Amino acid sequence: MSSPALDGVALLANGSIEFNVSGVVDQFWRLTVDGLAYGSIYALVAVGYTLVYGVLRLINFAHSEIFMVGMFGQYVALMLLGFGPSGNAYSAGVVLTIVYLGAAMLFGMAVSGATAVGLERVAYRPLRRRGAKPLIFLITAIGMSFVLQEFVHYVLPKIWPALHLHDALPSVSENLGGTNAQQPIMLVRPTEQFTIFGASVTNVTIVIIVAAVILAAATEILINRTKFGRGIRAVAQDPDTATLMGVSRERIIMLTFLLGGLLAGAAALLYTLKIPNGIIYSGGFILGIKAFSAAVLGGIGNLRGALLGGLILGLAENYGQILFGTQWRDVVAFVLLVTVLMFRPTGILGESLGRARV
Repeated sequence: MSSPALDGVALLANGSIEFNVSGVVDQFWRLTVDGLAYGSIYALVAVGYTLVYGVLRLINFAHSEIFMVGMFGQYVALMLLGFGPSGNAYSAGVVLTIVYLGAAMLFGMAVSGATAVGLERVAYRPLRRRGAKPLIFLITAIGMSFVLQEFVHYVLPKIWPALHLHDALPSVSENLGGTNAQQPIMLVRPTEQFTIFGASVTNVTIVIIVAAVILAAATEILINRTKFGRGIRAVAQDPDTATLMGVSRERIIMLTFLLGGLLAGAAALLYTLKIPNGIIYSGGFILGIKAFSAAVLGGIGNLRGALLGGLILGLAENYGQILFGTQWRDVVAFVLLVTVLMFRPTGILGESLGRARV
């Protein structure tokens, strides 16, 4: 009978695990730039997990599908704007490209935000009114995750052709959803803008990081410096007292889901800029798990912790795929999470949303 230790030795012996330290050193800056781009996307999705957990103490595992729905939303927006799926990059000019991307992002955010609010109203609100136990919420969240996946997988391909949009708008594809990934719509072809210590920084990387920073900063200001943000922190800290002080708990919960959904929709466009062929019904599953891991890594229920956790996770998995081999990319992210939690169970920052201050 083999032991885990012997299995590990066997993996090392047959070369399944590499220790390519020189590769990490040689490609350090390229891996860092790329890792920050992925980490920025993880961070925006992780904020949605953190906000809902901070207010409801609920792990919303359907949040990954909110992200997935946002991908399809921005994809539909681009088709309605006249960009048919072809796999080729378009050249609409810098100004028009920014306008089209902005419109697609807003539409994707609207779709994902509406889906998040609908999820809260249909699935979670009735459970709260019945005083359901936390385990029931968790099971419901997992169930709704599969419902949204299978809706896009099986139902959407049957509904979409019935709209006959292709007849009026030839750029609109007759196929949406289903088993296969959508044929990509590429508005932006990655082109090098400058280098950092020899590492190429493309226009796509700049858009992803800058947009993520702006959205993260706006969320931070919203939570810490507005009446709505004070309401979120009050409900997160003591919902009963907050209600007595005139804060509408149900309204705060609804708006919290909306905010998390909007950020997931924005992250969806940034993700498809990075991976144009990643729009598929199961496309949010692994990314959602990583985003949840990022939230836990930074400190679940902590806004800044989610942002920090996302960036660290993006960097760690990028370094790890060169150090240990590409097939270990996802494993590295979760091993890092387990390692940190062994020494700091509350995450790196470990401060709850209710106690967060400017």
